[in-house]
Amino acid sequence: MGENEASLPNTALQGKKMAYQKVNADQRAPGHSQYLDNDDLQATALDLEWDMEKELEEPGFDQFQLNSAENQNLENSETADLNLDPIQPATSPKGRFQRLQEESDYVTHYTRSAPKSNPRNFCRLLKIFCTAIILFISGILIGYYSHKNCPSNATSSGTLDLHLYQEILKTIQGEDIKKSFRNLVQLYKSEDDMDISKKIKTQWTSLGLEDVQLVNYSVLLNLPGLSPSSVTLSSSGQCFHPNGQPCSEEARKWSSQDLLYSYAAYSANGILEAEVIDVSYGNADDLKRIKKMKNVTNQIALLKLGKLPLLYKLSLLEKTGFGGVLLYIDPCDLPKTANLSYNTFMVSLNPGGDPSTPGYPSIDGSFRQHRSNLTSLLVQPISASLVAKLISLPKDRTTNGACSPLELPNNEERIVNMKIQTVTKFETVTNVVGYLKGVTFPDRYVIVGSHHHTAHSYNRQEWASSTAVITAFIRALMLRVKRGWRPDRTIVFCSWGGTAFGNIGSYEWGEDFRKVLQRNVVAYISLHSPVRGNSSLHSVASPSLQQLVAEKNKFNCPRRDQCPKTNISSEQIQDDADYFINHLGVPTVRFTYEDIKTLELSGEVILQIANEPVLPFNALDIALEVQNSLKGDQTTTPQLLALASRLRESAELFQSDEMRPANDPKERDPMRVRMLNDLLQDMEKSFLVQHAPPGFYRNILYHLDGKTSQFSILLEAWEHCKSLASNETLQEALSEVLNSINAAQVYFKAGLDVFESVLVGKN
Repeated sequence: MGENEASLPNTALQGKKMAYQKVNADQRAPGHSQYLDNDDLQATALDLEWDMEKELEEPGFDQFQLNSAENQNLENSETADLNLDPIQPATSPKGRFQRLQEESDYVTHYTRSAPKSNPRNFCRLLKIFCTAIILFISGILIGYYSHKNCPSNATSSGTLDLHLYQEILKTIQGEDIKKSFRNLVQLYKSEDDMDISKKIKTQWTSLGLEDVQLVNYSVLLNLPGLSPSSVTLSSSGQCFHPNGQPCSEEARKWSSQDLLYSYAAYSANGILEAEVIDVSYGNADDLKRIKKMKNVTNQIALLKLGKLPLLYKLSLLEKTGFGGVLLYIDPCDLPKTANLSYNTFMVSLNPGGDPSTPGYPSIDGSFRQHRSNLTSLLVQPISASLVAKLISLPKDRTTNGACSPLELPNNEERIVNMKIQTVTKFETVTNVVGYLKGVTFPDRYVIVGSHHHTAHSYNRQEWASSTAVITAFIRALMLRVKRGWRPDRTIVFCSWGGTAFGNIGSYEWGEDFRKVLQRNVVAYISLHSPVRGNSSLHSVASPSLQQLVAEKNKFNCPRRDQCPKTNISSEQIQDDADYFINHLGVPTVRFTYEDIKTLELSGEVILQIANEPVLPFNALDIALEVQNSLKGDQTTTPQLLALASRLRESAELFQSDEMRPANDPKERDPMRVRMLNDLLQDMEKSFLVQHAPPGFYRNILYHLDGKTSQFSILLEAWEHCKSLASNETLQEALSEVLNSINAAQVYFKAGLDVFESVLVGKN
């Protein structure tokens, strides 16, 4: 990794610094980690001062029910052919710690009967009484002076409540975020990725964050050529840049940077002159209809961005035989207030990570594959204004106030010449990683991720808001740390590089430390684009975390008439959480809102996950999500439904029999809690399928969008089956889903068996 500093603990990796709490390093055996990484030692340090019953009595927590909008059929014509029935998501009725079966004769395994009394003479009783009084007073004096003379350096946060979380977050000032944002934007012109990374590291270190590191990877980037791409009408010879402006020296000087970076990274290079064929959103039905009318071999597809993943649609076009793609956003798919007709954009055709080292990290000595492009298609993003010129439409396309979608008439022919020039070379991508080490479970990580600008990428400013927000949160936490507080679990702050090229920085770091992360990461909170959009609070969360997210919003908004509209879903998101969701199966949360309220919600979620003795994950909600995903699905089999039912039964038993004792401090046992948390943090790993269509999540708990409840891979397989005579693809997808549900059911049942064995052994 060249100049890499260590970015993760050395539990399974040689030569790397640890991110754990140091414990008696001088007494450890040679070669052993200098930080605490032993599960048994962690269990003994658990703070038991915690009352779940009190938490459930907080305002807004009683009779909790997830307020989720009803699913509707997709409005976009891209997926309207799927004809999905509306499904109301089921939710756990009593919050994340349910008492499904209140047993009147329930007796804890850890209580002991009181000893029987025997008659004693008066003198002996008096001696015992006096001795007890003396010992009691001595104990008080010893405890008082011991505590006074030996104060603790860091207090455990197990007893902290939501009010303390809010006290920490109140120190965040909106003006500080705006100032930080403005300062960061000034750095975007730098052609050296290291400049911004060093600036972030310096700032985080000055705030008191520990062990802040720069982690470098040499990766293969596909960059713009010396001149911007162009599209020329063969009939008139008119040449246009991607933004719709004529090809001229004046236009090039006016917006040279935007023109250069209006491209598809890792597209094929070259020149193609062919007929433009309107494929609308490019779904299976669109292509089936077009193939009946025209010969599409080596032609140019006019493709709208839509709900289906871009990589998936490009794979269909490539299989169909197209040679090029002009990619655009139809203004009718945007809010009415948005006027982006001349806006250009950049896309990446990279599914994730360094293309030269697929599936393994780009460290020194790794074998490098020479892959200048990831598709045979020539792909060029263009503006809606250029599309209008290509199909000769008038500027005003509104009819009675309704927007008319861009369409190329079937009876008209357009021949264009598209020219794409890009350069592929190795560049350094830098991640910034810092740690706030926990006091009770230092080997369990809550990762908070943002991203920063990478040189040579498109000039968008969302990265600056992402970096400014995470820095403001670090500032608030470190103010409290200076007063003696620390979280129970380690919080890892990451600012990723290379996001615009396919989440390269996060993928390489994840692949580099995969073994450690698989064992230690409990959650990922994304601050990718925290401040944007309108008055609707958009939250994306794993099923196991959706109730926690809803609770946060409800608790922070006591008056319903002043609450922002809440939208919680488990849908695919395009950010650096990708690796953690699809390769590690880590529960994930992302908030998006119009102001810094998103940071308050994100901050409370981070603090609660980092501090609660029992992880606030809901096992039963995963089972309910699985059942909802099978409702009304025409591909569902009896075997799938039966397995889903057994999964729910196991999850209900797990939730009631194991979560309930953990909520009672009198019954809570440190080893039992550690085992329980280990089970909770790995629940989603069972739902990682081996094979998914291009652009689709491997984690099948996530859907294509917030309105679609069915399993995405089953929807795609069904569409594929309709267009072909064979149903082999559908059978493979059904098998993937069935095996995932079965693995989850076995996982919960095995957990129950382990707990039962432990209790039997103790008794």
